[in-house]
Amino acid sequence: MEMLIDVTFNIQLKKHTFCNYQLKIGEKVMPLTFPQVLQLRNKINLLTTLDNLEHIISNENFVLLFIADRKHLVFLDIPTLLDLKEEISYTFSEF
Repeated sequence: MEMLIDVTFNIQLKKHTFCNYQLKIGEKVMPLTFPQVLQLRNKINLLTTLDNLEHIISNENFVLLFIADRKHLVFLDIPTLLDLKEEISYTFSEF
């Protein structure tokens, strides 16, 4: 555990209060409500199916994604998209 003290992750999803979260992707920080996090999880799960990933890789290699009811637009490449899926999965594994 001591090795991770100085490591900063590119994607972080933090819970602030009961229904308020904060998503940080790179330098961009976005406040989210719990329903917005659920909606984001559904979008990410849809985008990261095997067929959709193959389609993304064969065409443009990135995804433009609206977050928080179209308040934020994020540019995600494939590794960042998979990291976001892992971070959201980790958040929901605590429930």
